[in-house]
Amino acid sequence: MPLELQEFNLSEERLEFRDTLRRFFEESSPITEVRRVMEGDATGFAPNLWKVASEELGLAGIAISEDFGGQGFGLKELSIALGEVGRSLAPIPLFASAALAGRVVAAVGGDDAGAFLRSIAEGEAATLAWVEAHGDWDPAAVRMEITEQGDEIRLSGEKQFVVGAHAARRFFVIAREPGSHCDEGMGLFAVEANAEGVAIDAKESFDLTQPLATLRLGGALAKRIGRQGEAAPGIRVGLDEATALLTAEMVGGMQKVLETAVDYAAERHQFSRPIGSFQAIKHKCADLLIDFEGSRTAADAAVMASEEGDPERSLLASVAKSHVGPAGLRMATESGQIQGGVGYTWEYDAHLYYRRAMASAAMLGDETMHQERLARLVASRRFEGAAQS
Repeated sequence: MPLELQEFNLSEERLEFRDTLRRFFEESSPITEVRRVMEGDATGFAPNLWKVASEELGLAGIAISEDFGGQGFGLKELSIALGEVGRSLAPIPLFASAALAGRVVAAVGGDDAGAFLRSIAEGEAATLAWVEAHGDWDPAAVRMEITEQGDEIRLSGEKQFVVGAHAARRFFVIAREPGSHCDEGMGLFAVEANAEGVAIDAKESFDLTQPLATLRLGGALAKRIGRQGEAAPGIRVGLDEATALLTAEMVGGMQKVLETAVDYAAERHQFSRPIGSFQAIKHKCADLLIDFEGSRTAADAAVMASEEGDPERSLLASVAKSHVGPAGLRMATESGQIQGGVGYTWEYDAHLYYRRAMASAAMLGDETMHQERLARLVASRRFEGAAQS
């Protein structure tokens, strides 16, 4: 009998939405198809699947306002969709386009943001590029400076760890005004993927189902989004939302890991009894469930805080990321151990979920980065409270 997990925080409509997406990905992107795309080339992208998911199901614009051609739903619905992508490892750029690029562009705003959001909602994949050679995920660490030539803005340099790069029709690049530092002078700029001076180099990625790339810009033409030098607040809001959404995607994969381990423990027999009846395996399965439920709760709290504009959304996003990252790794490791030697073979799927857990734990900042951020946020609140008293 398959494991059934209770959903206490989803309405009947959202449960129906989740089940519809689950059936879609099970039928359209089974793990055999994921492996075919993974082993086919370095892009890790299934164009036909993305076309159906973005245009027919409307997933690309699910959290984009109807004013800009989107579905007009909220971050919760997007998190449900991402959870099913994480569960199936579907090779589509939903996180890169809808969560990273879409949320940051929407938060920065400006006269041109609507047109870019409309293109994302229509299925023109996009992504965000900001991390540089130093590997710091904090946008304040960005060093790339714009060059203005008359009315034109040009960008030169490299951006690392760009997710969804091979599928992107457009890159949203974080760069800064010349001579500026930290949040001061930070800006968001749109660069067309087919523009002169744009090159994409595939990186050897640990997660074979979601490869990363290096974006090389050699005087590429760029368009500023929002007001000059004032994009930092919007960028940070958008990245908080993307971090919360990433944890939701991770939880989707964790649920699949849990179900696979429990099913295997029920089906695999030793000494004429299921291995799940042995106390040591029971303890491992219980630990998996504890990690999963804690992660699901943290991710859901972070998503709802971002959707509602809660002043604590930054704190909750870092709480979720610092918890879900290591929990996902523990689950993937323990699941492999429950499945024994077969769990470590190439033919079995357990290693694909371990690779995704490892890569996602590092993306947008690892456990240490978010714990340090939490400490700064809590300290700043205490200082503000003391100053007001």
